[in-house]
Amino acid sequence: MLSPARVVIVEDEDLFRGLMTTSLASYGEVAVVGSYRNGEEALQHVMEDAPDVALLDIDLGPGDTGVHVGLRMRRMLPDIGIVLLSNYDEPGVLTAIPREELSGWSYLLKKSVVHIETIIRAIEGARAHLVVLDPHLVAAYRPRPQGAVASLTPRQRDILKLIAQGYSNAGIAAELVITPKSVENYVSQIYQALSIDATASTLHARVKATLIFLEESGH
Repeated sequence: MLSPARVVIVEDEDLFRGLMTTSLASYGEVAVVGSYRNGEEALQHVMEDAPDVALLDIDLGPGDTGVHVGLRMRRMLPDIGIVLLSNYDEPGVLTAIPREELSGWSYLLKKSVVHIETIIRAIEGARAHLVVLDPHLVAAYRPRPQGAVASLTPRQRDILKLIAQGYSNAGIAAELVITPKSVENYVSQIYQALSIDATASTLHARVKATLIFLEESGH
């Protein structure tokens, strides 16, 4: 079993930062090891905090954005997971990050943070070097006509959406009330349809699938 995820929170809104700190501190599988109002303060302490995951507001006021702070943290702690928090539907910021560095970056809307299971899933996904998207965004997105995602069956698209939200195979099976073996078969079919080589080591297959979903989808 993994030890509790060590998390730092970087958020310039004091009330929101406090609420998030309190909520996460009450969850046994997360340890909040730092809470900061801006990126510079967080960067000064990140080495001693040694977090597994950083929760970063994208808009931190004057100075670096959460994306820039996350990139700087990655240079100091290459394995750190990053969860970006935003008031706006702009997950395209993920596509601006070099593809080879995208593993472990997730994107949540702030309104989703009230659902503890959603933010925990994003934290665990970032820690596991996956990419996790906000459930509200996933639900609103539609596949681009003629794209690979549009060619999937409705059941395959349902499973791809859950992969994009950070669900494990066991979690997908529970959510859809099907067997884990059925999920494995569907996931294999999805990888084949999206031309994903699950054996390639450069980028996790689930990350590739999530990025294809993001790139081929829109409102």
